[in-house]
Amino acid sequence: MLDGIAAGLSEVVADPARVLTAPAVLDRLSHDFYWYSPVLRPILKDKTADVAVQPKDVGEILAILRFAGQHEIPVTVRGAGTGNYGQCVPLEGGIVLDLALMDKLEEIVPDGVAVCQPGLRLAVLETEARKQGWELRMYPSTLVKASVGGFLAGGSGGIGSVAHGGLRDFDTVRGFEVVTMEDPPRIVRHEGASVHEILHAWGTNGVLTRIWFALAPAVEWTQWTAVFDTYLEAFRFTQSIAVDPAWTKRLATVFEWPIPSFFTPVKQVVREGKALALIMIENSQVEALNAAAKTAGGEVTFSGRFDGPRTQPLLSDYTWNHTTLWAMKADPAYTYLQCGFSPTECEEQFRRLRDRYGNEILFHIEFMKNGDGVIVPGAIPVVRFTTEERLNDMIAYCRSIGVFVANPHVNYLEDGGRFRADNIQLLAKQRYDPRGLLNPGKMISFRKEAAVR
Repeated sequence: MLDGIAAGLSEVVADPARVLTAPAVLDRLSHDFYWYSPVLRPILKDKTADVAVQPKDVGEILAILRFAGQHEIPVTVRGAGTGNYGQCVPLEGGIVLDLALMDKLEEIVPDGVAVCQPGLRLAVLETEARKQGWELRMYPSTLVKASVGGFLAGGSGGIGSVAHGGLRDFDTVRGFEVVTMEDPPRIVRHEGASVHEILHAWGTNGVLTRIWFALAPAVEWTQWTAVFDTYLEAFRFTQSIAVDPAWTKRLATVFEWPIPSFFTPVKQVVREGKALALIMIENSQVEALNAAAKTAGGEVTFSGRFDGPRTQPLLSDYTWNHTTLWAMKADPAYTYLQCGFSPTECEEQFRRLRDRYGNEILFHIEFMKNGDGVIVPGAIPVVRFTTEERLNDMIAYCRSIGVFVANPHVNYLEDGGRFRADNIQLLAKQRYDPRGLLNPGKMISFRKEAAVR
């Protein structure tokens, strides 16, 4: 089967060298950072594609999908592979469609919308945008490696979300073109509300090929940290900055001890036993932030300009889900959850979780604006893993006390917290991939018989 797939793909791409069959290459291109989850690790570690192919244009993608459809071969789309849930792991073998070579920034139009291909790295877009007076509205902590297409297919928010919300908010994704897995495949343009058919669907219902991505006017930022004697002091201070529109901020994060002890490359910003606040603030507001922190009982431990993705230290490397990575480096028993706390009842929710689980859960808050414009305490708490049953108990208890959980320990959309209740992603899959060949197994509510019918 391998030889047949490779031979067929070699006939539909201009350069057969872009059809990849070496086992080590297939292993690399078939996996992402799913191993953050001790539940997914044994399930996904041996899953690999039969062949990988790297198209360079939309014409080749159409030809690849036409070939795959004719032979009923599964196709799993890959961005940069920086996701944490096994989005790009092929459960049924077949073809990995690696979009790394489709990485052009076509233009930034005068109203601040980037027109680009899906393989464009977010760090490149941030750098080029700032040259023209713009910047990314939000980006993940994997800024340097992550691609625009992968972020749209599997991401939710990141640095900047405290000001601009998540990817599905405030018209950030203006539109894109998608190649379908119909017979024959075709290019479909999505704009406005229809983008939600495809956003955060893990490539299960179409292949992103061209993207219109809204930017924000560039701001001169300072990275800033302060420590506080207790977690609640750090949390309340950071929350006061996050919710007050007078502060121009790109990031507002707080970590309880001992999470800051895991950040060994930036140990100079940490103080033993103290909670840490990390904020990106507009340059002209630094002195006022220093004064506010002192009044709140904090000690400022770092202040330095952000000059783009190459800034050292790049403190966003310690926020969002990079926090989990540093925890796992310190102790492999750590994993994480993805939570949303109540903006009004969060301290009571913290208390109840601490009473029930003790230090099995360590609080790490990322403030972000929701679709209604309310600043909420998003959270990627660090969790000590013992058993899957204990982890599921923690998830169930969170939900029982009003804490939203997007479960990062499942490999399908529906329990990942981002599947739409109106089923438009499922309806799009039924329409655009009726044979169920795109990333099969990741949308478990899909039934091939229903799609065909």
